[in-house]
Amino acid sequence: MMMTRRVAVLMLLAACGRAPRFLEYNGPEVTEIRVFKAARRMQLWHHEQMLNEYEVGLGQNPIGHKEYEGDSRTPEGRYTIDRRNPQSAYHLSLGISYPNEEDVARAEAAGVSPGGDIFIHGRGRNNRRQRGDWSVGCITVTDREIEDIYAMVDLETEIVIYP
Repeated sequence: MMMTRRVAVLMLLAACGRAPRFLEYNGPEVTEIRVFKAARRMQLWHHEQMLNEYEVGLGQNPIGHKEYEGDSRTPEGRYTIDRRNPQSAYHLSLGISYPNEEDVARAEAAGVSPGGDIFIHGRGRNNRRQRGDWSVGCITVTDREIEDIYAMVDLETEIVIYP
């Protein structure tokens, strides 16, 4: 009887730390991602048709464009999705091509590093209870939402981040 209880507890713990689901998507191509920082919304578009919309969290310092490494701001501007991380500590993640040439030039002129490693990602095991603007500059959604987004969005998809 004691062994059965231990097995049940282990199975329950394993279910709480579930691995990402890799979904298949057969719908219209996502041609653009639009993020509206002030509204905390992200939209996936196929040309002139909105496919889906998500509530998002941003960096801990959400107002203004990212200027340097460690400012906890989410960048603003036009970028692309440039990498996919199926082993992310944040469940799954899609890399944003920050910094671009303009970001690098601005940071160099100020004598600072522009930073990098900006992603759209889930919460992951260690951040399940996080809400609001908690990242260090990334765009956050729930783990279930990043599974959908990860399936829908291809590399080189344009992302426009508005103030």
